[in-house]
Amino acid sequence: MQVLVFGKTGQVATELARKMPKGWAVQFLGRDAADLLDPEVCAAVIRSTQADLVINAAAWTAVDKAEAEEPAAQIVNGDSPGAMARAAAARGLPFLHVSTDYVFDGSGSRPWQVNDPTGPLGAYGRTKLAGEDGVRAAGGPHAILRTSWVFSAHGANFVKTMLRLGKTRDALTVVDDQVGGPTPAAAIADALVSMAAAFGEGRGVTGTYHFAGAPDVSWAEFARAIFAAAGMPVTVTGIPTSAYPTPARRPANSRMDCSAVAAAFGISRPDWHAGLIDVLKDLGE
Repeated sequence: MQVLVFGKTGQVATELARKMPKGWAVQFLGRDAADLLDPEVCAAVIRSTQADLVINAAAWTAVDKAEAEEPAAQIVNGDSPGAMARAAAARGLPFLHVSTDYVFDGSGSRPWQVNDPTGPLGAYGRTKLAGEDGVRAAGGPHAILRTSWVFSAHGANFVKTMLRLGKTRDALTVVDDQVGGPTPAAAIADALVSMAAAFGEGRGVTGTYHFAGAPDVSWAEFARAIFAAAGMPVTVTGIPTSAYPTPARRPANSRMDCSAVAAAFGISRPDWHAGLIDVLKDLGE
């Protein structure tokens, strides 16, 4: 199978490069080849590709920066995925798109189901929701994979931030009233490969899906697990979100019901503890 991937250096794209099956012809597109700030260029690449399937693993993920630069984030997260999906739909190519728990308002305590009403709290969530809407409106075969709390040995993420801070501090305060499923980027890549294979074999089921690591924890609990696994003697004290203000509001409840992706593709929630150990090995910790 031939696969076209938007994204090259991000967390998910980097893991996709490691996870693609032998025998698949895969082209990864960086910003130099397809800048998501130019939707027409992205669409043109798909119109000319020989690929059998397209994956969009690129996005504007700087949540706080999106508050100040929403027009640019809208192009990257909203307009370009829509343009890509329309170009893919015109050629009958399946389109896999990665989205986020930030499309929800974070209320309540039960896991979010795929058909629950959305209600993003900020610019990042609004722009990612616009991307989802564009993909669905294109009308082609597609799968939108919402995920949460992504971590890996690459790029910027919570695990790497905690390890960096833990090397110079013996105590930290971390938010403990936001709960979700930390998700290894490697597991997201595995899920996308499984979904791509299913679509390639005619078994793909168009729709929106949730995929997050298990078990659900607070950021403070996740931090404690990181330090324990890394053997770092750092004390973590939980604090409320109100004590750590940020430009963008974060959802308090990011728990996600992942039963739909299990039913359609046989993909189970990954154990983030195991993914954390793999990331620490990659980082040499």
